[in-house]
Amino acid sequence: MVEHCHKLGLGGAQTTLEGIELEPARQLRRKVEGYGMQLILNVPPLPGGEDQSFKFGVALQACKEAGAFCLHAELSVRRWEQYDSLDAFRKDFQRVQNAVAIAEPVLRKYKLKLAIENHKDWRAAEQVAWLKRLDSEWVGVCLDLANNIALCEDPMDTVRMLAPYTIMCHIKDVAVDSYADGFLLSEVVMGDGMLDLKQIVQMLRQQDANMPFYLEMVTRDPTEIPVFTDKYWATFDNSYSPLPGRDLARTLNLVRKNPPRKPLPRVTGLSPEAALKFEDDNNLKCIEYARQVLNI
Repeated sequence: MVEHCHKLGLGGAQTTLEGIELEPARQLRRKVEGYGMQLILNVPPLPGGEDQSFKFGVALQACKEAGAFCLHAELSVRRWEQYDSLDAFRKDFQRVQNAVAIAEPVLRKYKLKLAIENHKDWRAAEQVAWLKRLDSEWVGVCLDLANNIALCEDPMDTVRMLAPYTIMCHIKDVAVDSYADGFLLSEVVMGDGMLDLKQIVQMLRQQDANMPFYLEMVTRDPTEIPVFTDKYWATFDNSYSPLPGRDLARTLNLVRKNPPRKPLPRVTGLSPEAALKFEDDNNLKCIEYARQVLNI
């Protein structure tokens, strides 16, 4: 991944450390620093209990030796797909919070920040409330610019709420469209979507002049957001995890007012070679847009 990103002329790479041996990690650091790049590593498995802290620490030492700027984490998946009830969501959210609380002293020891992505799991207010309770300079946010649209949040509201806690940003553009059970959400080439990327980049740079922006252009079929189904609403509750009706109305209005400029990208039916070329082309277009328009 580092070699590929270097060939594209990028300033950083996000990848996963393949092992916990220290010398290979040091070799990776020398390569990254030799290229003048930044490295972000996906977090090793979080400790499920205090007895697993030592193993987590060994893995973090390797990440530290590799020169990681920070660690990135996706700690759950699409909320409406993973959970069938509010209780299931609540229990798993608590599991995640417990694991991060156990990991926090180890992160502090090795001086490595953990950037937790808003991954279509928690609304911004839920994530902010958790981070405030944790109150650690070593745990923050990997801000994905569009994921919370799937939870009926205005993308600019998500940015405003999460920006003070943001360590790194997954930058992308998205388009939306309607379908029978709700709306479709799809990554598209930067500039072809509905996000005000110039304003978002400016806001995040005001928060941190050296904010790391990492491209996430996932070329795939659109994600279905089934807001007209009972399953979608199973994990929301007015007292524990609210989703106000006005937010649903605003989101549906956002979809109505932002019809896609082009048909949403799809890979179903493409050969592996054609799908790979499609993805490569989209990435290159995004990189060029980021350089020429966003000054990244």
